[in-house]
Amino acid sequence: METTDQVLEAIKKAAAPVNAGKVVELTKLDRKEVDKAMKKLKEEGLIVSPKRCFWEAR
Repeated sequence: METTDQVLEAIKKAAAPVNAGKVVELTKLDRKEVDKAMKKLKEEGLIVSPKRCFWEAR
């Protein structure tokens, strides 16, 4: 599974919007990899930010 898929899946499974730190906890991935994946997901419109620094799946 690709990093972006793992990050998106973790965000979808979270009950509430999550920050990158929580995604790192959930996926056990490196913070830099999570940041890159979240940037790509944001550009593709797959995640949105309901409040600053917190993300949820569309």
